[in-house]
Amino acid sequence: MAVIWGLDLREIHWRKFKSSNMWNNTYHLRRTKFIVYQCAMILCVVSEALGTAALDDYRKQQNLVSSLNPSAHLHNNSFIGATSYNIFAGVFVATIFGAAFFFDLFWPERHESRSVRLAWKVCAVLACCFELAAALLMTVEVARHGVGVSGVSRAEGERLAALYKHGRAPLRYADNGRAVASAVFAWPGWVATVASAIILFLSQAHDDEFGSPLSSHARNEKAEPVEVAGSNEERGQGAYEGA
Repeated sequence: MAVIWGLDLREIHWRKFKSSNMWNNTYHLRRTKFIVYQCAMILCVVSEALGTAALDDYRKQQNLVSSLNPSAHLHNNSFIGATSYNIFAGVFVATIFGAAFFFDLFWPERHESRSVRLAWKVCAVLACCFELAAALLMTVEVARHGVGVSGVSRAEGERLAALYKHGRAPLRYADNGRAVASAVFAWPGWVATVASAIILFLSQAHDDEFGSPLSSHARNEKAEPVEVAGSNEERGQGAYEGA
């Protein structure tokens, strides 16, 4: 198979997903990275998925109300903006640490230039900033805002809105369980993203110091045969001189 950017595509194989390979201690912070990276991706994706579900409800509710009373208008642009940004942040986190996960799984001993290693760090920091902004935005939006009503009275707007799936999309965002859950999951997602960035930095610092991603245990095992071979050669030379 082809080699792209120095990466042998033959290494992409299902056997890499075996627990004996994924959770071994051959490489520094391997198990920690796989756990924390996945936590960041899962939590952020859950947050954006819940936000998307709530957003879809409000969009359909808006269309229903307009069809029932053309004079009534529901305004939820701020929620659309908040959830859209949360989706972007979640996708960014999943892209960066998802890529880091698969690169470490398939090519743990790959060589990367200084610019590539710097790009990993920059993207990790950006992921932390984007997800923090998303968590803050979703929290403020859900806690303080709601759907605006125009063209009819507030009471009439609430009555029409309640006709959508028996009030599944309340006008006050704080009363919407999916919207609240989306904001809540964004925070542990951000914490896991920060932890992932720290681990990425520590992993690169280890590689720079020792010139290899191998753990201390693996490096010692790799050096032992060389030392034993050297000792055998010395014993053989001593025996020859004695003879």
